[in-house]
Amino acid sequence: MTKPLFITGIGTDVGKTVIAAILVEVLQADYWKPVQAGNFSGTDSETVRSLISNTKSVIHPEAYSLKQYSSPHAAAEDEGILINPTNIKIPTTNNRLIIEGAGGLMVPLTHNFFIIDLIKQMGCEVILVGQNYLGSINHTLLSIDALRKHNIPLKGFVMNGAPHKMSEDIIIEYAGMQPLMHISKEREINQEVITKYADALKNIQL
Repeated sequence: MTKPLFITGIGTDVGKTVIAAILVEVLQADYWKPVQAGNFSGTDSETVRSLISNTKSVIHPEAYSLKQYSSPHAAAEDEGILINPTNIKIPTTNNRLIIEGAGGLMVPLTHNFFIIDLIKQMGCEVILVGQNYLGSINHTLLSIDALRKHNIPLKGFVMNGAPHKMSEDIIIEYAGMQPLMHISKEREINQEVITKYADALKNIQL
């Protein structure tokens, strides 16, 4: 059985949802966001649904959908909700499953249970999403180290935004792999853009 692919980032707002949509499209996989924090202006599930073109993928409902755009443990506390990690169970599907996390690996779901613990609990492989900014090397290498410490397989990583060769060379050497893809800064993210990147990955083995 192929393991689910868990999309996590080196931080928040680095492009996880866009990468998730691309992988859902190219693999015609199902999508699941276990914990959504911030749903006033729509959810990541709704975004992915609007960006993919294939008719095979199923978007599974969140285990927890929280209103506040903040750390899940804080959003849940504000709303009087207790996140119980044992209630976060992988949806039943015969299709490949793309799972999108909230923020980075050490985002707390409770005071003592983090996104990285959820990844380990569900037995996923990870796609790490990075972005070039001052401090991104540190954030990326720390994320890789955290995955290694927890014996979680890093299936690949993706770079978002304008390329920066010196930064990326260090990450490539440390990770021991080339990036799966580079995502340029697009004026608009729509189905055509997602299809373009999905087509570029059509021969990928994941």
